[in-house]
Amino acid sequence: MKDEVIDRIENNPKYKELVSKRTSFSIKLGIFVLVMFYAYILTIAFNKELLSTKIGDGLTTIAFPIALAILVISFLTTIIYVKRANTEFEDLTNEIKDDVKDLM
Repeated sequence: MKDEVIDRIENNPKYKELVSKRTSFSIKLGIFVLVMFYAYILTIAFNKELLSTKIGDGLTTIAFPIALAILVISFLTTIIYVKRANTEFEDLTNEIKDDVKDLM
């Protein structure tokens, strides 16, 4: 019976849509965050002068607000993924469950 449920789920077009959308979205967000982090690290490695530029009264450098922005953006991308997972992805998951409910 479990094999039948698994086969039915894997052959469901909604399951294929769910996997495709979730994978695509995750990869896009992951690449975005990685590029952002690595750009910052590469800037530190190859252009220290840029990030050591003093701002304001000279008490802090430009590196601090950039690092803070990276953290905030990373947090926001997590919120975006969770929001989409709890709406669109969850709706598709529930539709798939409804389609195989008769086999349970």
